Amino acid sequence: MNVWLSAACVLLPGGFAPCLWRACRGEPRQRLAAMALAGVMAVAVFLLTARGMHRTSYVDLALVGAVLAPAGTLVFARCLAGGTGRTPGEWRRAGAER
Repeated sequence: MNVWLSAACVLLPGGFAPCLWRACRGEPRQRLAAMALAGVMAVAVFLLTARGMHRTSYVDLALVGAVLAPAGTLVFARCLAGGTGRTPGEWRRAGAER
């Protein structure tokens, strides 16, 4: 096991556990942030694994994840807005009124 794989093994439970906890528990804004951070951490784990195993195909997987993670965050944010077609400004004002 080299340094790259060791870093991936440390990042996986040390980084995903708080993200998973916050995604399961917490208010919707915190869940959204946890989902976005988990996507970034998944890309980092794939890149570290690709470097540690000397496999360039894992880099492709990380690139696909880097493209899809923000899209997933936008879909989740749309679900949080209620799917009513409200703009982000209206969504923020509605959250501040609570």
